[in-house]
Amino acid sequence: MDIHNKILKGTTTVGIKTRNGVVLAADRRASAGFYVAHKYVRKVLYISDNIGITTAGSVADLQYIYNILKNMYHYNKITGVRPITVKALATYLATLLSTSKYFPYLVQILIGGVDEKPRLYNLDYLGDFTEEDYTATGSGSVEAIGVIEDSYRPDLTLDEAAELAKRAIFSSLKRDPYTGTGVIVTKITKQGHQEQEFYLNKKQS
Repeated sequence: MDIHNKILKGTTTVGIKTRNGVVLAADRRASAGFYVAHKYVRKVLYISDNIGITTAGSVADLQYIYNILKNMYHYNKITGVRPITVKALATYLATLLSTSKYFPYLVQILIGGVDEKPRLYNLDYLGDFTEEDYTATGSGSVEAIGVIEDSYRPDLTLDEAAELAKRAIFSSLKRDPYTGTGVIVTKITKQGHQEQEFYLNKKQS
């Protein structure tokens, strides 16, 4: 099975960590091969106010995994167990993906948020996960990562990182056929998240 090329690359997602928070961004096109299956898909989701994920891959697998992570977080919160950190969620998900590697969940996920400090993790469908300062995934990642690396600095403000993430995905919108419609950009801090949408040929919202 050519899983990585056929299923996991039909999107562009970006994550950038700063001193004060994390920026997550993703395009809005859902593709099935060369067919545009949906033009306005949400690929940035929230486990809590200050923890988010970006999604790429099989929609059914992503929905299942997202529900597991969200339920785990809120179960701990309701029962009074100590809060789950971003790293703990990423570690649990890496274990889940690794134990199912012979019948894999076809996903590529970024988890980002703030607990004691900003955290950003990149996970693939085999369970490999790495902590990153910035990263891009999907079919448009080549264009996106080039834009990020050209302008990234460790001292970026959250607003500067959000603008950089937007520009990175816009570059993929222009060149990658599997990336399209617009961009969702969210800024996540310990206090919560602030989301915006941007479009190349549409009034910004």
